[in-house]
Amino acid sequence: QVQVVESGGGLVQAGGSLRLSCTASGLTLGDYTMGWFRQAPGKEREGVSCISWSDRATDYADSVKGRFTISRDRAKNMLYLQMDSLKPEDTAMYYCAAEGDPKYYNSNNCAKATSFGYWGQGTQVTVSS
Repeated sequence: QVQVVESGGGLVQAGGSLRLSCTASGLTLGDYTMGWFRQAPGKEREGVSCISWSDRATDYADSVKGRFTISRDRAKNMLYLQMDSLKPEDTAMYYCAAEGDPKYYNSNNCAKATSFGYWGQGTQVTVSS
């Protein structure tokens, strides 16, 4: 049984930083294109960033480019999202997700939640002004 778990959320002031972490049991994250999504109250879930299964490609939403960095530690089976220069509009529940199929990457799918088959429960990020 696959279980994806995020951690690292919290309350931070605008301009601050947080690092989100994601791990999984029953799934080797290194075999999958991985993504971070977020959902604010009353809004649709949106893709924040993704990294191809080979680590050769990364993609970011325009709203976070230059501020967020996605990375992976294969040895630890971990995925990270470093978030710097946080803004109040970054406040949301953040989700880690694995592509539905192993060793598959399509940049057009990075922002599509329906392309991701394994999800965590989310970690809350709140940025105060």
